[in-house]
Amino acid sequence: MAKFLKTTGVSHYLEELIKKTKERLILISPYLQFNDRIKEQLEYLVKQKKDIFIVFRENKLNEGDKTWLENHKKIGTLLNQNLHAKCYINESEGIITSMNLYAFSKENNNEMGVYFLKTEDQVLYSDALQEAEWLLNISHTLNLTSSKTDFAYNKPEIKRQDSPKPKSLSKHYGYCIRTGVEIDFDIDRPFSPNAYKEWAKRKDEDYPENFCHFSGEHSDGETSFAYPILKKNWKKASDIFDLDY
Repeated sequence: MAKFLKTTGVSHYLEELIKKTKERLILISPYLQFNDRIKEQLEYLVKQKKDIFIVFRENKLNEGDKTWLENHKKIGTLLNQNLHAKCYINESEGIITSMNLYAFSKENNNEMGVYFLKTEDQVLYSDALQEAEWLLNISHTLNLTSSKTDFAYNKPEIKRQDSPKPKSLSKHYGYCIRTGVEIDFDIDRPFSPNAYKEWAKRKDEDYPENFCHFSGEHSDGETSFAYPILKKNWKKASDIFDLDY
């Protein structure tokens, strides 16, 4: 069952959540400032080739944090100018809280939060993860490298962008065209389950999406449910997966 957290509890459970990440970590916080422990934990996840996303609002990073992010291109950093939510979630647990990922919050503010496990609070976890993925989706559309910013934010690399497995293997892999997570390759079902739920609210087959189902690379709106593979990748995908349309 969900657990109520005070200031020190939020800090403790957040560090543990980051350390326990096995696959994918999403950190959503309007304001950012990384303490040394958080940096060390994120660096360890990068070395382990885990997927890491950070969504934030304010372009007020200090020079040290800017340099640190520039040196860690595998961390997807996204700007969302309307962000107010604070949520930290991985593949098995999450925290919704008033605390920013910002050192000042932990040291000076009185915070609250709720910690939850996927195994014990399935509905809460699913709803929180779906909203986090939606924030990732709408943040991708922003021009993060325009002249209005002085720092070239990293575009997320959800997986390691390996080539899809050859068709001789029993398991074929593709990527969700909305979130980029690895899924079975199926041009008729190019969404992860949560992303499909979002798409199904409109069922617009031409709605621009974010990733190529074949390669996992950013499509900049050139893919959709109707055309889930980038044109430049179509021949290679067709050769590997015997596509005929």
